[in-house]
Amino acid sequence: MTITTGGSARTAEELQALAARAAHELEDAPAEEVLRWAAATFGERFAVTGSMGADTVLSHLAGRVVPGITVLFIDTGYHFAETIGTRDAVDAVYDVNVRTVLPILSVTQQDEAYGPRLYERDPDRCCAMRKVDPLNAVLGDYDAWGSGVRRDEGPSRAGTPVVAFDAKRGKIKVSPLARWTQDDVDRYAQEHGTLVNPLVWDDYPSIGCEPCTRRVAPGEDARAGRWAGLAKTECGIHL
Repeated sequence: MTITTGGSARTAEELQALAARAAHELEDAPAEEVLRWAAATFGERFAVTGSMGADTVLSHLAGRVVPGITVLFIDTGYHFAETIGTRDAVDAVYDVNVRTVLPILSVTQQDEAYGPRLYERDPDRCCAMRKVDPLNAVLGDYDAWGSGVRRDEGPSRAGTPVVAFDAKRGKIKVSPLARWTQDDVDRYAQEHGTLVNPLVWDDYPSIGCEPCTRRVAPGEDARAGRWAGLAKTECGIHL
């Protein structure tokens, strides 16, 4: 498989080798340096994802380091109104280009095809159709993508590499905030006055789709409100 990257053609094997070298060289690098490397290596074929959940730190940081960078936002059709408002604010205020990506089926079409409230009966399938598949489709326009995943967010993310070859998609995945802690995020947000999803102030420290997110009680894990009562802990994008 050959992938066009920054004006040159790289095979999947070459991308995998590039990711391995970068993972070693950038493991201890500041997030800004990781983003500069990705932008210099892939140019417009690099984009970051922005969930517009609890914080917008990655979108802000990426816009500072790579002005005009594309931020991919997956509009599942189930987002809180506050999340959509945060997306619009990021697009208006930050030096980024927010690209909203939609699933193939609208919520109404999905209900007609699979029955209402699929998220209750088969949340994995719902996430696949409304999050994972749309991201996979849009990543055809890119050779590398950045995420805001951090190792301190839970066991499933503890081994997140700063740079890795995303074999499932044939892309390089960059996680510039992988080594950051929540304190690092809070410090950056305070220093730069970044936009915050207002639901954070209403006991939603981790924010996904409205039907699958609840408030978190004092002392609970920050992601305890996601798919509460289910064994599910990830939507599938980062697995």
